[in-house]
Amino acid sequence: MARLHVVTGKGGTGKTTVAAAMALSLAEQGKRVLLCEVEGRQGLAQLFDVPPLPYVERRIAQGPGGGEVYALAVDAEAALLEYLDMYYHLGRAGKALEKVGAIDFVTTIAPGLRDVLLTGKVYEATRRKAHGKLAYDAVVLDAPPTGRIAPFLNVNHEVAGLAKVGPIRNQADAIMGMLRSDVTRIHLVTLLEEMPVQETLDAVEQLEALDLQIGSIVVNLVRNSPLDDDALALAVKEKLPAAELTRGLKAAGLTIGDDLVRTLATEAHDHAIRVGLERENRDRIDALGKKVTELQLQPEGIDHGALIDLAEEFRA
Repeated sequence: MARLHVVTGKGGTGKTTVAAAMALSLAEQGKRVLLCEVEGRQGLAQLFDVPPLPYVERRIAQGPGGGEVYALAVDAEAALLEYLDMYYHLGRAGKALEKVGAIDFVTTIAPGLRDVLLTGKVYEATRRKAHGKLAYDAVVLDAPPTGRIAPFLNVNHEVAGLAKVGPIRNQADAIMGMLRSDVTRIHLVTLLEEMPVQETLDAVEQLEALDLQIGSIVVNLVRNSPLDDDALALAVKEKLPAAELTRGLKAAGLTIGDDLVRTLATEAHDHAIRVGLERENRDRIDALGKKVTELQLQPEGIDHGALIDLAEEFRA
């Protein structure tokens, strides 16, 4: 059963919101969940309306089923110090490196090292044990966007190719082993729009070529049309009967005029075209043959109540 859930998506699709809702959904099943972010944006703190997250695991929510959500903003510099202390016992020497700026220097000349450290911390949290059992039942990672997700997750494979032996090679192999195992699933968030869907299709192809397993495609901000298929077909052709539009306006208590009827007909036409495009994009997603999860648009915006609603949609 999957314990590491990697959530990615094109910028603007709501991947951080989806990752948070997924974590809450797991917590509502009584699980202890760690929700991680790695991009330094403090998006989780903003979403849960808490102070900026330090490099410490902090409880930010509790599920009605007794589960808990902890959050962690993974910082590459702090992860490097932790790594040096854990594997090389540098202790104060590591702190000295921080003061002279050696860590920034190292991650600048070797940019991939930053991703190695970030994925390494997530790997450690997923496997960590306390009192003889796993510290967390599940880890949800708010990962980089789809345009960067494949190289981000595959960085340890590249490192393993460079480091032939030693602890770095061993850890790189172990991380890639976990990412490619049944423990890990990658979920891609999209909207029913051309660019996010195309990025999703491209990312699925890239990830599967790396032997990484897709969990689900999450279609976010879904809007249900108030028009049935017959009405949509008429609206596209701009043939909605003016008499029906007039009756609808009267039923809504609005003052009727020809301009208002024409405006409503134009809006119905534009709406029908958008629905048609959304259906075409949904067909492209369905052609992948993956599990698809739909999350409805939250018209009042995202607050804690909206996150709970989205978590319920995941559970359903």
